[in-house]
Amino acid sequence: MNGDRSRITINESDHLHFTPEGRRVLIANGKLSTAEKLMKAIIDLVAEQGYNGVSTKEIAASAGVNEVTLFRHFGSKLNLLEKAFHHYHYAEAMEKLFQQKLAYSLRDDLLTISSRYHELMNRNRKVMQIAFKEKPIIQQFRESTHKHPQKLQELLIDYFNEMKRRGKLADCNSELQAKAFMWMNHGAFMSLLQGDSSSLGLSSVDEFIDESVNTFTRALTP
Repeated sequence: MNGDRSRITINESDHLHFTPEGRRVLIANGKLSTAEKLMKAIIDLVAEQGYNGVSTKEIAASAGVNEVTLFRHFGSKLNLLEKAFHHYHYAEAMEKLFQQKLAYSLRDDLLTISSRYHELMNRNRKVMQIAFKEKPIIQQFRESTHKHPQKLQELLIDYFNEMKRRGKLADCNSELQAKAFMWMNHGAFMSLLQGDSSSLGLSSVDEFIDESVNTFTRALTP
């Protein structure tokens, strides 16, 4: 089944950015827009120096623009961080995966979902580090940050319900199974993020994904 995971790819040349009006625009040529340069700069600097340790002037300089441009695009440092947080999070990518990549084969699909989740979380690990270290700041837009796990939970619930409808999933509480699946993967990622892979007793993330998906598959196959 490892071959199934290998087909999940990230196109590094495609980018989404926020316009001043809040619209997301795809940039497919690999060039960063001004807005995206600013979002990348704040994530890099806050992850390294902390939110209160970096100024808007430093962020703008790192992005290669002036401070006025930052305020024109985002209005404030906090709003820039919020937009960057969502830009580099996983809700839209996971929604696309559920729409296009699933085959309604339980083990294959759970492998695909878990692999993509860890792929995205690892790619965006600086965002996760900020969420972990800057809780008082993140609390200021906490409500909107919940949309990412909420969206993934909704996608999983709908998937489990559809699998039951097709007779491919044992009778179960879809919501609780979705939460269990998410918590399992999130907990593993957070342990790895903090450099605590030894506590998992694993040689690789792939090993964790294989074993955990095997457990879910055995439990939920009718």
